[in-house]
Amino acid sequence: MGILFLAVGLALSAQKLQAQVIPNADSTDRDQAPRHEQLQRLAEKIIPTDYSIADHWLSLPAPVKEVDIFYIYPTAWLKTSKSEPDICALNNASMLEGASILYRWQASAFEPVGNIYAPYYRQADAAYIVSLHDDERIKFTDGVPAHDIIAAFDYYIQHFNKGRPFILAGHSQGTMVMLTLLPHIVKNPAVYKRMIAAYAIGYPVTQEYMDNNPELKFATGPNDTGVLISFNTQSPDISPGGNPILIRKPALVINPITWTRDEIPAKKDQGLGSFMPDNHQIKHFSKVEQYADARVDKARGVVICSTADEIEIFNLLPSWPKGAYHVFDYALYYYNIRQNAENRTNKFLGK
Repeated sequence: MGILFLAVGLALSAQKLQAQVIPNADSTDRDQAPRHEQLQRLAEKIIPTDYSIADHWLSLPAPVKEVDIFYIYPTAWLKTSKSEPDICALNNASMLEGASILYRWQASAFEPVGNIYAPYYRQADAAYIVSLHDDERIKFTDGVPAHDIIAAFDYYIQHFNKGRPFILAGHSQGTMVMLTLLPHIVKNPAVYKRMIAAYAIGYPVTQEYMDNNPELKFATGPNDTGVLISFNTQSPDISPGGNPILIRKPALVINPITWTRDEIPAKKDQGLGSFMPDNHQIKHFSKVEQYADARVDKARGVVICSTADEIEIFNLLPSWPKGAYHVFDYALYYYNIRQNAENRTNKFLGK
């Protein structure tokens, strides 16, 4: 099967959706606003997925570690015709395969740290979600995707967690849904106090979001716990507006090598290694020497990667704008993310 990346995350081509969850409508720009309102009205009647069924989990481990990871994968499918819905069914073959690949590429960074729980969830189509305006994106994922993830998290806490500390990890649409899940977690202080950190990577976390959720804290360094950690990557040469994952409001950013928020560059040789595709196929991955440096750009709300090979990444990902490294957010700093998760866990546990 050919694999391509488009919009919010990874999508697999040449797969047909297996069920329609939400009625579709004309997808022209003229009709997008009323269509969105229709979908939101339907969202009020959402029945979440039943997470007591083991097949509704991508990863359901036998716990052997002191802490857990709750992983929310990014977009893992792309609809192939306008007649298909904007939300896929839970048994969508393309999404199931894409989620498995993404788990190996992203969630595996946390394998030495904790027991990884990862629910399948019904997702928004990649192209449609990126076509929405900033606020509409979150409103849309607040529907079916967030209903599923909140139901999965609640089931995980009630039946699997057994009081262990946990890390949230997400990317792209997974992070968008996480931003809805976090205020839900905060409402239960006994659960929230067990959160080691939330790796909300690949979607902007704004100061406005933090102000609207004052119980949440954004990380300030490599050691703090109970915090959000977020960044989005790009080339220094990309033109304004060229990174489709960004929104109008600048995001809060942390450097994924030094785990500081200043604009002092971290050199490539400070990194611990990257986890890149083998043989130009985004399906199998292996460790390579550190691929990118990192510099926080506060004005743009991004991490600038000046040593990443812009042409090579574009050739791997020709469906994505040149210089936008969104799909590689985890891959470029994979081993630094692993070390940082281990470090924050040890600090949380008092080791």
